[in-house]
Amino acid sequence: MPLFAGMPAFPGDPVFESQPSHAIARGDAYNVSRVAFGTHAGTHVDPPLHFLEGAPGTDRLDLNVLNGPCRVIDVDPTHRAVTEADVARLPAGTVRALFRTANSARWARELVFFGDYVALTPGAADALLARRVGVVGIDALSIEADATGAFPVHHRLLGGGCLILEGLLLAETPPGEYDLACLPLRLRGGDGGPARVVLTAP
Repeated sequence: MPLFAGMPAFPGDPVFESQPSHAIARGDAYNVSRVAFGTHAGTHVDPPLHFLEGAPGTDRLDLNVLNGPCRVIDVDPTHRAVTEADVARLPAGTVRALFRTANSARWARELVFFGDYVALTPGAADALLARRVGVVGIDALSIEADATGAFPVHHRLLGGGCLILEGLLLAETPPGEYDLACLPLRLRGGDGGPARVVLTAP
């Protein structure tokens, strides 16, 4: 997801801001801007520290876990959640799984936040852990939609050793096998890591 003023942000998170500190148009010799944004802006990684106090932050993540072969799974666009049945479609031995839901088609029309996004159920999180999936991604700014504030999906995944990718744009990505490249910003003690995420054919 590109970073830009007015981009979608999860409710309550800091919004993206950019102001030029130097500008050729104002007579400066070069262009430089000051930017401010949250650690979960756009496409980003949730490290364990996001929900587990004292756990590893963004700068302590193993990049070998985040990068490598992955599987993109299409979720029926009429479904309002990613469930155990969707996880069951992953080939045995899948280490990195990205779920392409109805969210991507909506974002392809307009990059604005919508509250009725498709997210994982706690049962799907348990199924991913049972399969020893190490990275799970989704095309929403949060991997779960939990009105209680308990965040069971985040707690289960991060507590079980599964890293989370959020804010993916997958509208133009057919399901199948890819090589995942994901490098989050190396924020010391970061509770989140905005990242450039790229999928290439294996």
